[in-house]
Amino acid sequence: MRIVRAFTDHPATVGESYFEHMRCALGFSFTMMRSAVCCAIHAFLPFLFTKTGSSAIEDLYRRMVRQRSKLAAAPVSVASQANSVQRDRAAA
Repeated sequence: MRIVRAFTDHPATVGESYFEHMRCALGFSFTMMRSAVCCAIHAFLPFLFTKTGSSAIEDLYRRMVRQRSKLAAAPVSVASQANSVQRDRAAA
Protein backbone atom coordinates (compact mmCIF):
# COMPACT_ATOMS: atom_id res chain seq x y z
CA MET A 1 0.00 0.00 0.00
CA ARG A 2 2.82 2.43 0.84
CA ILE A 3 4.46 1.89 -2.55
CA VAL A 4 1.22 2.81 -4.34
CA ARG A 5 1.02 6.05 -2.36
CA ALA A 6 4.54 6.92 -3.48
CA PHE A 7 3.24 6.97 -7.05
CA THR A 8 -0.12 8.63 -6.42
CA ASP A 9 0.30 11.19 -3.61
CA HIS A 10 1.92 14.00 -5.56
CA PRO A 11 -0.22 13.64 -8.71
CA ALA A 12 -3.32 13.82 -6.48
CA THR A 13 -2.14 17.13 -4.98
CA VAL A 14 -2.19 18.66 -8.47
CA GLY A 15 -5.51 17.04 -9.42
CA GLU A 16 -4.11 14.40 -11.74
CA SER A 17 -3.96 10.63 -11.90
CA TYR A 18 -0.57 8.93 -12.15
CA PHE A 19 -0.77 8.65 -15.94
CA GLU A 20 -2.11 12.19 -16.42
CA HIS A 21 0.79 13.47 -14.35
CA MET A 22 3.25 11.34 -16.31
CA ARG A 23 1.99 12.76 -19.60
CA CYS A 24 2.20 16.33 -18.33
CA ALA A 25 5.65 15.89 -16.79
CA LEU A 26 7.01 14.23 -19.94
CA GLY A 27 5.60 17.07 -22.03
CA PHE A 28 7.41 19.56 -19.80
CA SER A 29 10.65 17.59 -19.96
CA PHE A 30 10.60 17.32 -23.77
CA THR A 31 9.94 21.05 -24.06
CA MET A 32 12.84 21.78 -21.71
CA MET A 33 15.21 19.38 -23.49
CA ARG A 34 14.41 20.88 -26.88
CA SER A 35 14.86 24.38 -25.47
CA ALA A 36 18.15 23.44 -23.83
CA VAL A 37 19.55 22.26 -27.16
CA CYS A 38 18.39 25.46 -28.85
CA CYS A 39 19.91 27.59 -26.09
CA ALA A 40 23.23 25.73 -26.37
CA ILE A 41 23.29 26.35 -30.12
CA HIS A 42 22.34 29.99 -29.49
CA ALA A 43 25.36 30.33 -27.19
CA PHE A 44 27.67 29.71 -30.14
CA LEU A 45 25.52 31.15 -32.92
CA PRO A 46 23.63 34.04 -31.27
CA PHE A 47 21.70 34.86 -34.43
CA LEU A 48 19.87 31.50 -34.18
CA PHE A 49 17.04 30.67 -31.77
CA THR A 50 16.89 34.24 -30.45
CA LYS A 51 13.51 33.78 -28.77
CA THR A 52 13.24 30.01 -28.34
CA GLY A 53 14.33 29.86 -24.70
CA SER A 54 12.14 32.70 -23.48
CA SER A 55 9.19 31.44 -25.53
CA ALA A 56 9.55 27.98 -23.98
CA ILE A 57 9.61 29.44 -20.47
CA GLU A 58 6.48 31.49 -21.19
CA ASP A 59 4.74 28.41 -22.64
CA LEU A 60 5.63 26.24 -19.64
CA TYR A 61 4.44 28.95 -17.26
CA ARG A 62 1.10 29.25 -19.11
CA ARG A 63 0.64 25.49 -18.99
CA MET A 64 1.31 25.41 -15.24
CA VAL A 65 -1.06 28.29 -14.55
CA ARG A 66 -3.77 26.66 -16.68
CA GLN A 67 -3.36 23.38 -14.76
CA ARG A 68 -3.52 25.18 -11.41
CA SER A 69 -6.65 27.04 -12.45
CA LYS A 70 -8.26 23.70 -13.35
CA LEU A 71 -7.39 22.42 -9.89
CA ALA A 72 -8.82 25.54 -8.21
CA ALA A 73 -12.04 25.21 -10.23
CA ALA A 74 -12.33 21.47 -9.60
CA PRO A 75 -15.08 20.05 -7.40
CA VAL A 76 -14.38 20.09 -3.69
CA SER A 77 -13.68 16.36 -3.72
CA VAL A 78 -10.45 16.84 -5.68
CA ALA A 79 -9.28 19.66 -3.42
CA SER A 80 -10.30 17.62 -0.37
CA GLN A 81 -8.36 14.70 -1.72
CA ALA A 82 -5.25 16.84 -2.14
CA ASN A 83 -5.59 18.16 1.42
CA SER A 84 -6.19 14.66 2.71
CA VAL A 85 -3.06 13.40 0.97
CA GLN A 86 -1.01 16.20 2.51
CA ARG A 87 -2.41 15.46 6.00
CA ASP A 88 -1.71 11.75 5.58
CA ARG A 89 1.81 12.47 4.47
CA ALA A 90 2.45 14.75 7.45
CA ALA A 91 1.17 12.07 9.80
CA ALA A 92 3.37 9.35 8.27
